[in-house]
Amino acid sequence: MRTVHDLPTPSLILDASALEANLERMAQALPGPRVRPHVKAHKCTAIARRQREAGHANFCCATIREMEVMAEAGLGDDLLLANEVLDATRLAALDARVTVAIDSDATLEAAVAGGVREVLIDVNVGLPRCGCRPEDAGALADRARKRGLEVRGVMGYEGHIVGIADREERERRCAESMELLARAHADTGGDVISAGGTGTYDCNELATEIQAGSYALMDTAYKELGHPFVQAIWLWVSVISVADGYAVADGGLKSLGMDHGNPTTEAGKVWFCSDEHLTFAPDPKLAVGDRIRVVPAHIDPTLAYHDRIYVVEGERVVDEWPIDMRGW
Repeated sequence: MRTVHDLPTPSLILDASALEANLERMAQALPGPRVRPHVKAHKCTAIARRQREAGHANFCCATIREMEVMAEAGLGDDLLLANEVLDATRLAALDARVTVAIDSDATLEAAVAGGVREVLIDVNVGLPRCGCRPEDAGALADRARKRGLEVRGVMGYEGHIVGIADREERERRCAESMELLARAHADTGGDVISAGGTGTYDCNELATEIQAGSYALMDTAYKELGHPFVQAIWLWVSVISVADGYAVADGGLKSLGMDHGNPTTEAGKVWFCSDEHLTFAPDPKLAVGDRIRVVPAHIDPTLAYHDRIYVVEGERVVDEWPIDMRGW
């Protein structure tokens, strides 16, 4: 029997019961098609299968590779590529229902050339990323229909809002963004209004489906919002050096997503990370060779650094899941 103490470090360890609890809580809050889980958060078809078992059978993807791997795994009931692409030719061959986001004539033409039959009009609702202006959505939808595409509706991501700590402000600004999306939807038509994420899953009243991803595994950024989801995954590292006042573990920038700041650990206060090192002020007395759990600040890029997840029950390793959608 293997335990976490037999694993190499750094490794990702996933608490099986915590994952199931998170999936169950989301399924109770937003059952069935009300959530379209975003697989970019975990890039793992084993987790996607468990999301489908919890009742969430429609999925979001961020890359064509994610779409391909999901289809190959038999998880292609309804796949949305929630991203603009200029070459959609690989999508037509998938054994899946495929929908692509478009926000311009160029991305519309890419969908047509790639054999894609269904699209969502991506609308800018305040996040300076992709999406057309709300007032341009209807005309783009009309042009898409003239080219023979089915316009299923609209999508808009309030990503600039999902991490706001103050609940009232998050609700207010989410409502403002959704007013823009509602205006676009009135001009566009279709049954789908796709929006949101883990941060606004419980306060987005407009969306017909929420593109939540991080809820399954969690990280320090979303933990601060007070949602009912628990931390399910950690980076498992070894203490490799101890000095006066600080210690060093063997997981750093190349194994942790750092765009949301430093990770955390119950073993002490993190000072900084470098390529392969995490330097921290140890709270308990630690020795070289001790193992500690580190919580990533941002789960999505953290998973993309690794090729597998070790699934545990307590300290017992019960399975290994490949992160089979990583890479391009």
